[in-house]
Amino acid sequence: MSTLPFYAPVSDDFEAVNALILRQLHSRVPLVEKIGEYIISAGGKRLRPLVVLLAARACGEETGRQHSLAAIIEFLHTATLLHDDVVDTSDMRRGRSTANALWGNAPSVLVGDFLYSRSFEMMVALGSMGVMQILSRATNVIAEGEVLQLSKVRDASTDEATYMEVIRSKTAMLFEASSHSAAVLAGAADPVAEALRVYGDALGVAFQLIDDVLDYRGDADAMGKNVGDDLAEGKPTLPLIYTMREGTAEQAQLVRTAIQKGGSEQIVAVQAAVRDSGALDYTEGLAREQVERAIAALDVLPVSPYREALEQLARFAIERQY
Repeated sequence: MSTLPFYAPVSDDFEAVNALILRQLHSRVPLVEKIGEYIISAGGKRLRPLVVLLAARACGEETGRQHSLAAIIEFLHTATLLHDDVVDTSDMRRGRSTANALWGNAPSVLVGDFLYSRSFEMMVALGSMGVMQILSRATNVIAEGEVLQLSKVRDASTDEATYMEVIRSKTAMLFEASSHSAAVLAGAADPVAEALRVYGDALGVAFQLIDDVLDYRGDADAMGKNVGDDLAEGKPTLPLIYTMREGTAEQAQLVRTAIQKGGSEQIVAVQAAVRDSGALDYTEGLAREQVERAIAALDVLPVSPYREALEQLARFAIERQY
């Protein structure tokens, strides 16, 4: 369990979720369990399950059903990671080898499929049609976002609006589904559920914006991935889009060529161009706006340690260095 303060109010819930995850990873095929346990044990920050637990508690949920929902969300997220790493041919995540680097692409894709299908089995057992509607739509939108991003690889003409569509679909959607489904599961009134949906969307957008800043400013060891990975893959993220739009002609051409070629040969020069053009400050500024939007959405909730933790989590989104 993380020592960050916003985990503390739901530390007991997290223990229950972790135990449930291990039980639900069972399979009659040993390789499924092996890969599933490997990717789950990498841990990460487990932010999406955290959002589920805090939002459910903030809405008065006390039955323990939020534990199943948090595990479902973690399985959905892990499935997307397994598939992402294959699509991106990544060999490092969270500071260790990816599943596809160890076992190959085919097992990674298939275990991702297993985690998706197991999560839907668990959704059915939960018995909430409202939750199923939210999560089934979310998985559909996430898949669309992945394909949209893939279609823009090495496309230096990608604009800010398209970038925002990608990150809202690919990253923010599961945060949004986490907070929204937790409120629905807890039986919150429609205005409260809608406010928590907005919170999740804003939080997810802020996290991705800062991720894209850290891709040029971060520390590889702290992040568990290589600085400049997105550029190496030819992904036109906002710092690059801004530099092409607002930078000098030389800066714009440098970035345009780097996106079109992919690879990391020009990473040092691109880092300097992105920094000097003001792109990182611009991207951070948008992230701060999203954090304020997230915090404002929490006004519908009664004061509680859970609401306070949700606010702390939103502020962490822009203060973190990893």
